[in-house]
Amino acid sequence: MKEECLICKAPLEYLTQDEMMECVICHKQEPSKTRCVEGHYVCSECHTQGMGSIFGLCLSETSRDPIAILEKMMSMPFCHMHGPEHHVMVGAALLTAYKNAGGDLDLPKALQEMYSRGKAVPGGACGFWGACGAGISAGQFVSIATSSTPLAVEPWGVSNQMTAKALESIGKVGGPRCCKRDSYLAILAAIDFAVEHLNIYMEKSTPVCTRSRLNNQCIGKRCPFVGGMK
Repeated sequence: MKEECLICKAPLEYLTQDEMMECVICHKQEPSKTRCVEGHYVCSECHTQGMGSIFGLCLSETSRDPIAILEKMMSMPFCHMHGPEHHVMVGAALLTAYKNAGGDLDLPKALQEMYSRGKAVPGGACGFWGACGAGISAGQFVSIATSSTPLAVEPWGVSNQMTAKALESIGKVGGPRCCKRDSYLAILAAIDFAVEHLNIYMEKSTPVCTRSRLNNQCIGKRCPFVGGMK
């Protein structure tokens, strides 16, 4: 096996209903549908330990290309092949590139809000909620950039449209999940969306997969980023 359980590398199993799990790192008990076949459970908080390092990266970044920014985050020690860290990283990369491309944004406050909102989306949302966390993160990016609230008119609408666009792009490729692939798809959808709805032109590079060797469920040639697989 490649990267699966963070403790023993055994395959993960996903349950259809919540069970009480105890995190083997912090010993917190909470309901979850995910564990490894050996019974190990790692909570989201422990799984994403060190993710706060993205703040320094984003605040010093000058790039207008959210894919390039995301790649830097993905190469940081805290980031695993799969996990809820991507639910924060997608929106954070987009907010940073949006600001650098001329978007009117208080980036430190926006990143803190993205961190808070993204962490609220649990791992496995793609399969259990029918809404991939990477796609939700793209919608959160637009929501933060437009200062949307549940009582807003246009910002409420465009935020939901953004999430729908990202999820449509992710859903068309099909499963099983790949957090890298889904993050790329969400960001590419958001770059185009920002031009049309926010009048902000971020740079748009083409993602190339270099991590398929870490993904036991890689879909191979069905992946739109397969050209660079190693």
